[in-house]
Amino acid sequence: MDTIASLFSFITTPVSWIIVQFHKVYGALFGDDSGWAWGLSIVSLVVLIRICLIPLFVKQIKSTRNMQVLQPKMKAIQERYKNDKQRQSEEMMKLYKETGTNPLSSCLPILAQSPFFFALYHVLSSIASGKKIGAINQDLLDSAREAHIFGAPLAAKFTDSVEKVTSLNADLTDVRIVTAIMIVMMSASQFFTQRQLMTKNVDLTVKTPYMQQQKMLMYIFPVIFAVMGINFPVGVLVYWLTTNVWTMGQQMYVINQNPTPGSKAQDAYLQRVLKSVTSHGEVRGRTRRKMIKAIVAKGSDRNDIERKFITGLGKLGLVAQEDGTVAKSETASADADGGQAPKRQQPKRQTKAKRQTTGHATAGAKDTESAAAGSQTSLEKQDAPQDSKPKSAGKPASGSSRQAKSGQRKGPQRPKHPSKK
Repeated sequence: MDTIASLFSFITTPVSWIIVQFHKVYGALFGDDSGWAWGLSIVSLVVLIRICLIPLFVKQIKSTRNMQVLQPKMKAIQERYKNDKQRQSEEMMKLYKETGTNPLSSCLPILAQSPFFFALYHVLSSIASGKKIGAINQDLLDSAREAHIFGAPLAAKFTDSVEKVTSLNADLTDVRIVTAIMIVMMSASQFFTQRQLMTKNVDLTVKTPYMQQQKMLMYIFPVIFAVMGINFPVGVLVYWLTTNVWTMGQQMYVINQNPTPGSKAQDAYLQRVLKSVTSHGEVRGRTRRKMIKAIVAKGSDRNDIERKFITGLGKLGLVAQEDGTVAKSETASADADGGQAPKRQQPKRQTKAKRQTTGHATAGAKDTESAAAGSQTSLEKQDAPQDSKPKSAGKPASGSSRQAKSGQRKGPQRPKHPSKK
């Protein structure tokens, strides 16, 4: 580890100088030899570094999302050119270039932070060895060696011997208890950060090998940190625990304010937006308007969560606009001006007895109408003159007035069978 840290010796002077400047501020409050003064100086160094790395963190988020979106296309390329590795690599590079995605962008914050990490490790190792380094002179060196955090010196490690811990005016049991607690907290924060990313901010509709890799890293990284942590000085553990907590909070903010499309975080975010629109009648916040603008631009390519949000706006009588705002729909405006629009109602289902009663009543009405029509026709015939009635030639007049008996069919009758006479 010392050999690796020595490769970053060019940055040890700036790191040590920053720590000294923060120590001057906190030393005036807690005392120069206080562990709080040196511990808070390290925490402040982490905060300063992470603020400078925020642009890289934004690129990391965008790159991670782009990689999630490209996974189906990447898998198709691998299946298509599985026997031609060179063509496969060319198509992959072409895909990255077209989409503006860099696979290494997700590692940028870690790569940019590693020089500071190794420089701080080198500074604390030199303090433990009693060597002056960078901006830390002999007086500051003695002060740092006397600084303790909950009874553990900043330069002490879990694996140190009793003699070395005694030389730092500390007890080995205190050192191991403090370092063990910090290692557990460091690993737990790393696990929670990765789990938060996998369970809330991943598009669950896309199943890709990338998700499986991230799931494996969720369990592998905490184990790596636990194994490596026993070889870290207390000051480095303070640094690493602080940066993990910062990453967890920063990621939580990003998930709540700019979630991945199709994830549980997006569903929760759009529900909050819908609730806010219900209360205020408008979209408040530029970030929310930007999100709605992107949803409107997708059109038919919206996912189920986004369709649910648009439907929720419709129930409120609102329509999402292209600029990310909402406006009243035409139907809602018509209702407000001329009253409620008539709604189409389905006929009520009637019982069997009621349907039969209705059928009999209808049939009776029809019979009544037929009888009335028949009586009217007979009256017209009686009023007509007798000469106007046509007579059949060669037939008696009484034959035309003959009527069929009840239950007998009109017209010529079929002769009966002899056996039935």
